[in-house]
Amino acid sequence: MSDRKREHIELAFQSQTATAEADSRFVYEPLLSGHPTGLTPISFLGKTLKTPIWACSITGGTELAKKINENIARVCMDFGMGMGLGSCRILLDDDTCFEDFNVRKYIGDAQPLYANLGIAQIDRLLLNKGTDKIKRLIEKLKADGLIIHVNPLQEWFQPEGNPITRPSIDIIEELIKKAEYPLIVKEVGQGMGIESLKRLLQLPIQAIEFGAFGGANFSMVELLRRDKDECDIYKPLAYVGQTAEQMVDAINHLSGSVDFVCQQLIISGGVKNFLDGYYLMKKSTVPALYGQASAILKFAKQSYEDLFKYMEMQVKGLSLAEAFLRINPDYLGSSVDDQAFARAEVNTTPGIRLKLITQNELEEHHAQKNRYRNRRRQWRHIRYQNAGMFAGNRL
Repeated sequence: MSDRKREHIELAFQSQTATAEADSRFVYEPLLSGHPTGLTPISFLGKTLKTPIWACSITGGTELAKKINENIARVCMDFGMGMGLGSCRILLDDDTCFEDFNVRKYIGDAQPLYANLGIAQIDRLLLNKGTDKIKRLIEKLKADGLIIHVNPLQEWFQPEGNPITRPSIDIIEELIKKAEYPLIVKEVGQGMGIESLKRLLQLPIQAIEFGAFGGANFSMVELLRRDKDECDIYKPLAYVGQTAEQMVDAINHLSGSVDFVCQQLIISGGVKNFLDGYYLMKKSTVPALYGQASAILKFAKQSYEDLFKYMEMQVKGLSLAEAFLRINPDYLGSSVDDQAFARAEVNTTPGIRLKLITQNELEEHHAQKNRYRNRRRQWRHIRYQNAGMFAGNRL
């Protein structure tokens, strides 16, 4: 005990936290639970998951792909998670790289496993009456269904990209009429706006995976592969898109006016840790789990032991969040806070010119937040007074 007390004294000054660092998304309730013993299993994609985390589509057809996919499949088996394979396009006509994707033996039958093809490939298969190849792909991988990744900007920027000849929603609707297998639709790093979400939510698909802005961005990946001048010209387009929180807000908004046929979400893109995932899942009015790609890839490249340890800590952290954290109803959302930042612009003359948010703009930003909070407090005050139970410490 003396060693522990000595460490407390030595670390007391290092452990100081500033008020500005508080995570205002949550209300901490330390009295309402004991230490958690685990997570409650959930039903998702027709199967029971022990952990509400999805291993997002990452890779295939490269030297490291077999090791990475095997490690991810094994950890999904051990923690009861679902997995999306990377693009399986290479397997449509050639089985040379089949073992890179052949992971059902590692993930087991109880966990969801989905194959993956791009919207441009599906468009060509439909036009050439070749959709039987999709069914054979799913069967030989023993997958539960297919993820369609929608990536018009990535295909445009990719030097080897394929043209998308019609609206992606038309391609998806045509495939739905032919498909005898479940479908998930996702973006690849820039998310989707409210009108795209509205169309998808009214289709009989299993889930929407966000692939939101704020995480791995495959438009940027392709731009970085191009000539530098082309990259510089097109780069502003890589910064458009919707964040995961914006997409959750959009779907919550639609839920009051649209009849959803699709009833499940995979919230991915910019989900850096278990607190991000917990917050977004709890905020969603539609059943959801959260997905990660880059974070999982980082450890899957190293070793299975590293990946297992990472996922074990994620699960324990998520358990603690479930036990002690509630969503803060006064939190306005990260999209408000993120607008106070410095932006760099490339000038027409050599060098970089910094464009900063002015002090007046920043003050107005905070004033708007305070006015909103004050209105909420006034409304609460009136509500409690009317109920005959107002107490100042409730505000």
